Formats: sequence, structure tokens, C-alpha cells
Amino acid sequence: MKKLIIIASLVATVGVNFSCSDSFFAIEPQGAASLTSLSNKNGVNALLIGAYSLMDGVGAGNTGRQSTISNYVFGGITSGDAVKGTDIGDQPEQEYIEQFNWLSDNTYFLGKWQHSYDGVARANEALMLAKSADVKDMTDAEKTQVVAEARFLRGHYHFEAKKMWNMVPYIDENVYKRDDPNSTKIPNDKDIWANIEADFKFAADNLPATQAQKGRATKWAAKTYLAKAMMFQASKNPAKYAEAKTLLLDVYNNSGKKLMPNYHDNYRNITNNNAESIFEVEFSVNDGSTGNNGNAGDNLNWPYSANSPGRGCCGFYLPSQNLVNAFKTDADGLPMIGSKADGTADSYNAVDLPNDQGLKSNQAFDLKKDVPVDPRLDWTVGRRGVNFLDWGKMPGYDWIRNQNYSGPYIGKKWMYYLADEGSSTHSTSKRAVNNNYRLLKMSSVILWLAECEVELGNLGEAEKYVNLIRNRAKTGSVQDASVNYVVNPYPTGTFASKGKEYAQNAVRMESRLEFAMEGHRFFDLVRWGIAQPYLQKYIEEESKNGTDLTGRTYNKRGYLAGKKDNFKVGRNEYFPLPNDEILNSQKAGAATLKQNPGY
Repeated sequence: MKKLIIIASLVATVGVNFSCSDSFFAIEPQGAASLTSLSNKNGVNALLIGAYSLMDGVGAGNTGRQSTISNYVFGGITSGDAVKGTDIGDQPEQEYIEQFNWLSDNTYFLGKWQHSYDGVARANEALMLAKSADVKDMTDAEKTQVVAEARFLRGHYHFEAKKMWNMVPYIDENVYKRDDPNSTKIPNDKDIWANIEADFKFAADNLPATQAQKGRATKWAAKTYLAKAMMFQASKNPAKYAEAKTLLLDVYNNSGKKLMPNYHDNYRNITNNNAESIFEVEFSVNDGSTGNNGNAGDNLNWPYSANSPGRGCCGFYLPSQNLVNAFKTDADGLPMIGSKADGTADSYNAVDLPNDQGLKSNQAFDLKKDVPVDPRLDWTVGRRGVNFLDWGKMPGYDWIRNQNYSGPYIGKKWMYYLADEGSSTHSTSKRAVNNNYRLLKMSSVILWLAECEVELGNLGEAEKYVNLIRNRAKTGSVQDASVNYVVNPYPTGTFASKGKEYAQNAVRMESRLEFAMEGHRFFDLVRWGIAQPYLQKYIEEESKNGTDLTGRTYNKRGYLAGKKDNFKVGRNEYFPLPNDEILNSQKAGAATLKQNPGY
């Protein structure tokens, strides 16, 4: 569903007799729709669309990048997959987040909180109006579907808050009172997973399998999201693995969704809403808006050259060397991983893939294209000397704002093809695009099934699911035929012979390779319980000078030196609640919200 900006200027009609009376002063405020005017099918749908419209992260009064659906700040630059990019000092709030120097007055945390609960409020408003007896032009079935969609959205926005802060308030229509601004000032002293599950369960039970309008939630989207909520609980409550598996198998076997033949089909505007997508956040351009509907939350994350996608600005969110190295494959076409579930025994990062760090675009550089790599690397990362979609060879230094600070790579999954410029970009900004964000995909379902099977002791079944993903990578299209792409499935019995920890690590690595730069990684590290050892190893290695396969040495991300111990168990798994929101939560002089430990 494309974002819809609704401005209802409803002014009460006043008689020509200007005598003083109560009704004379009862004028509805301009720019706000009255409940009376909305108490019909069109009004209910307008409120529901307003709740959908926040899913891209834009429109809650912040910058958009603080709450963009990609979560690139919170799930990306904190994860080892990416660095902040750009220059030192640009968006220092992101620098603090990347380096685990988290303070409760960081405006990014405030923006994300406000967006999450603005979304909750909009979902509640739509739900409450749909249930109102004043709405007389809707059938009970139509009202139930609106309630189900609103509860799907309410589950989503609470999920976003839950994975950010863990202990957060759950606000439904029974808590929220339209005429009482203090009604939502409730303690964050309860685990709200059961509430989130209930919202997705109601949606799954009451939504249709398909929707005529793209972007509306379906029962399959709700079941998948319910399973995802269970996966986030399973490390502490292992019974959730079996529950999640049942749901995931239903989606896998009965939804009609399937893997697309080519990995890159999940990252092109011309393949939006494809057979693999279970739920997409819809972006649109040239729709009469100013471009904010076109992925505006990620509008800093583009190459810095006028001859590149986006046409210049702003150099944020760049892949790490560690991520690039993770795509190396061994002689058998397998990832270079070890047998520790937390990834600390992996060997892929011992020597870097050749890169052009420290070399200007007019200086000689040999990429060593004969080194075997997973083909997903070049659909995920822009590397010098490799085709960048249809823009030609990525030139390296000239596309990077400050290569010495942020490294030689460019993110790629949200970029557009030169041939699509104009049709897929907004008329006033080439950084506003209509390439949707695939929030829930069949590939996610398959890898969650693999994870469930490992934890339930079925290593052979887990291996089969992982190999579905690896076979797609092997047989799909490639970005640059001159690169030595080598990727193979695990030989039958590998997981069983190497044991559970190896299988856990293999599934986790496959998730990294498949969903790199999509904003999921940090939250996965936390739910797996491996964030501290994994990230400490990453920071220690990424902060040191590098040596590539040619023997050339160069600096990497020196600003991370000494930051290894910034990540602390019991503190940095979750972000600090915004200080402003704690102050705003006061009732009778006491705050109802409690800060997370360590802040």
C-alpha cells in the first residue's frame, strides 16, 4: 500500500447569524479530522492507511533515518556488518551508537521510540473506530478484517520497540483513552511478548490469504511474524522452537510462496512483491508527494559522487572489511567457519580479500578476481573493479566520501539501475526510490526452520534447509562473470559429523550472508546470546591495520581501537530508554518508565 498523506480540513458550518452562542465557538481545528467525520468506511480505512504509512519509518516527526524500516543504525552499524561511513563528526549520534557509547539523550533513540509508539497509537485509533457502533456502513466481517490488520500493525510496532529496549510498555485500546493524555503513562515492568503474540495470532486467524491491494497484511504475513516473535524468545524458552517450527512449516508448505530463481530478485524495484516476498514495506515515487514515500529514511546511504546512483550524497552505511571477508569460500565452495557457535573460531577474517584501501581511482589496482567468493557478495557490496549493476565498474575512491575513515566499499541492495533512473527515482531526488523493503521473505522462513531443526536435534533436516539457500546462490544469476564465484551446498552429513555447535554456526553464517546489510544482524546476535564475544572479536580485528592476500598492508578502522570492551553484557544487548520519554512519563511527580540496566 503506497503511503497516503491525509489532511482533513473539516470546519464546522456556521450560520450567517453571527450572534454569540456556544455553537459559534465549536469550530473543529483545521488540519484535524473529527471522529464524526471519520465514522464511516472511508474514515476507518483512512486511519488504517495512516497506520500503514509509518511502516517505512518516516512521518512521526523525526528525521526518518532514526526509525527507518531498514534499522541500519541500530541493527547494521552495531553488528560488525557495516560502519557508519561518511566523515568523522558527521552525525556523531551514529558514531556513539557504532562504538557502543550509548547515552539516554541520544536523539536516535528518542526518534525510534516516538515512531514506534506513534505507530501503536495510529493502529489503536483505526482499531477503535472500526469497532465503534457509530460506523454503520461496514459489515461485521469488514470490521473484523480492519481490526486484524490494525492488530498486525500494532504487533509490528511493539515488536520494533521490544527488540530495541526489551522492557517496554504494551499499549492497546483498553489502555489508551482518547481523552486522557495520562492513560498511556504505564510502567514498563512486564514482558510483552505474550501481547505481541496475541496480536499476530488474531491477525493470522482473521486475515485473508491474499489481499487485492499490495502492502496489506495477510494471514501468511501474520503467521510468519508470529513465528519470528517466537524465534526471538526461543534462546531463553526452548519450547518456542517447536511452536515456531509448526507455524513456519505451515507457511513453507501452504502459503504458495517460494524462493525466486535469482538472489537479486529480492533487491530490484521491477521484482517488488515477488513470489518470495511474504510482506513488503511499500515505497513509491512520483506519486504527488515530495519524495518522502521513496525510502526517505535511508537517504544518507548513497555513494558520494554525482556520477553514481543517487547522484551524490552522503556516504553513510558502508560494508565492513569483516563482512566482505565473510563471503570468501574454501576449496569446496563452503564458508570458512569453525566449530564454535559464537563464530569466534571462524577463519575467514585472518587475511583480507584484496581491496583498494588507500588507493585513488586513478592509481593501479588488482582485485585478484580469481579468489573464490560467494556470488552474493557482489549483489550486496560494491567493490572496485566489479560491475555495479549497470553503472559499469565501481571506481572505488571516487565514490567514497572519506575512504581513509570509512573504508573502500559501498552498500548495494537498495541501489537502482541506471536504466531505471527516472522511473524508479523521484523527479526531485534520485535518492528517493521505489525499491521496496522486503520485511518477511521465504528465505527467512527457510533459515528459521533450519535454526529450529538444529535446536531440536535434527541436524540433517537443518542442513537440507541451509542447502536450499546455498543452491539458489549457486544456480542464480551473477553480477560479474569475470569474478571467480564458487559456492556449493554442504555435503550430506556435514552437520551431523561436525556436531551441533558447528551446525548452529553454519545456520547463523548463512543468515549473515543471505541478509547482510538489511538491518537484522545485531538483533540476531543478541537473541542468539553471542553478541559480546562476536562483537569484541570484530572490533579488535577491524580496528587494526589490514593485510590482504597480496601481502599489501593498509589501515582499516582505527577509530575503533580501544573500543572492544565498550560492549558489556547486561548493558549493551538493549539500548537505553530515551531520557525525555522517562521524564514525560511522570504521573504525580514520579516516572512510570524505568531505565534499562547500566544507564
